[in-house]
Amino acid sequence: MNNESFTYRRLDKNEAAVLLVDHQTGLTNLVHDFSPDDFKNNVLALANCAKYFELPTILTTSFEDGPNGPLVPELKEMFPDAPYIARPGQINAWDNEDFVDAVKETGKKQLLIAGIVTEVCVAFPTLSAIEAGYDVFVVCDASGTFNKTTRDAAWARMSAAGAQLINWFAVAGELHRDWRNDMEGLGTLLSNHLPIYRCLMNSYVAQSK
Repeated sequence: MNNESFTYRRLDKNEAAVLLVDHQTGLTNLVHDFSPDDFKNNVLALANCAKYFELPTILTTSFEDGPNGPLVPELKEMFPDAPYIARPGQINAWDNEDFVDAVKETGKKQLLIAGIVTEVCVAFPTLSAIEAGYDVFVVCDASGTFNKTTRDAAWARMSAAGAQLINWFAVAGELHRDWRNDMEGLGTLLSNHLPIYRCLMNSYVAQSK
């Protein structure tokens, strides 16, 4: 790789929006590349990042009256005022005009996308958004699918198109930029979703007294 041609496109809290695509009660049963507890924790961690950094957040579901089921209740409770697009049938969220309009209305050019399942509900709008000129960051550990083979193929497809693959912990760090901005706030966010990080913070607090 020619490093002279590389541009580090980092997340900016003033430029980013979060798209939570098809985190539905029925579809969660299809996620087998993460344990149920780990996956739920990762999704809620990303949601908490969105709230902590005050990022515009859009919720969408696909055919929720069918087997996909409704949006998981925790997300609806966390974002009661967020745009909520219940797509009547479109598999690719980007094929829904209300969804695209909601994205445009955020005024942001960086999109953090996560959903179920990775190779469809995440990959399709990711590819569409890149084509439309957005910088897309796929939050890998808040997206799930049948197995690691299909997941890895989806990651490769999106990465080849220009999407950046990232996890929720890296999202938090890249958005925050500097511990001095709010050490306790970021520490609490990380501790709430990582027991091992809570141990680190408890040790720090004990030593500081």
